[in-house]
Amino acid sequence: MQIYGANREIGTLEHWPFDNPASNYRIIRGNPQASGRLDEGGPGDKTRLGIWRCTEGTFECTELGDELQTVLSGHVRLTRPDGTVSEFGAGDTVFTRRGERVTWDVVEDVTKVFFSYSEDGF
Repeated sequence: MQIYGANREIGTLEHWPFDNPASNYRIIRGNPQASGRLDEGGPGDKTRLGIWRCTEGTFECTELGDELQTVLSGHVRLTRPDGTVSEFGAGDTVFTRRGERVTWDVVEDVTKVFFSYSEDGF
């Protein structure tokens, strides 16, 4: 069983480049660098559970699945397609929908745990 939480060691993460054509990433500010790890799920599975970390910067992407995310550390500002802006820090939880085009403004390096679902699989 994997346990996630603020101030817990999360272990080794691997570089996750912003190069998935399905996500259609667009870097807006800085040079954000992402890393992560899948603890459950993988290619073809309908669900994924893991850790994601990103350094400061701003990017836009299309969400590939419905995703529930809890911020473990850092600070991020999300802008939704309707222009709604929300800010999240350690302990906050956010939900994004499959197909939603979201702008991620990572104000302070952020680490989050996520659970994603895609009916068609990832």
